[in-house]
Amino acid sequence: MKKYLAEVIGTCVLVTLGCGTAMLVGCDPSQGSGYLLTALAFGLTIVGMAYCVGNISGCHINPAVSLGVWMNGGMSAADFIGYVISQCIGALIGSGILAAIFSLGNVEDLTGGFGSNGLAGVNGSIGAGLLVEIVLTFIFVLTILGVTSAKANHGSFGGLIIGLTLTLVHILGIGLTGTSVNPARSLGPAIAAAIAGETDPISEVWVFIVGPLVGAALAALVHKFLESDKKAA
Repeated sequence: MKKYLAEVIGTCVLVTLGCGTAMLVGCDPSQGSGYLLTALAFGLTIVGMAYCVGNISGCHINPAVSLGVWMNGGMSAADFIGYVISQCIGALIGSGILAAIFSLGNVEDLTGGFGSNGLAGVNGSIGAGLLVEIVLTFIFVLTILGVTSAKANHGSFGGLIIGLTLTLVHILGIGLTGTSVNPARSLGPAIAAAIAGETDPISEVWVFIVGPLVGAALAALVHKFLESDKKAA
């Protein structure tokens, strides 16, 4: 149970700090400071959590990452289900914390929707949104699988590499979809926004569930192929 609790805590912290920063500073690409601060908030949170709960649960804090690890034989189906449930619970708790802070403090949410994802940056195109999330998640999960591979030799720098990669995909993706690459991170804020009566926060959330899961599955297949090819060589 400790690894599931670690995933709850890690995902809660990711949503609280990442989405909270987005809510506070905004994510307008024309105003680069808020844009970059949000990207850094997500990336640095991953770095911190990797060294905090990584030794307990592996610090997936993302259903897409867990899918990639499971497809590569790194965890059982039962653990995969347990991780996903824990991650969604953590995202909901994180969103609840943000709702309380911004409501009690009467602080303006500059992004709207508790930092939830949307398709405004791609002019409402579902196809473009899916493609963005598939590509960015593919890059992110492939990096994680490579860094955590038994053949990798990154010492204690694995968490830093993963965090910097998440920052990088956010730098491209924020202006397009808000960057999900994490179904739990998208689901929690969308549900919180729906409870708060925000305008239609749920209708697009499926894009940020399906896209990351497809990207993660593709990354797992590619990584498995590359690893098997390496063994054959």
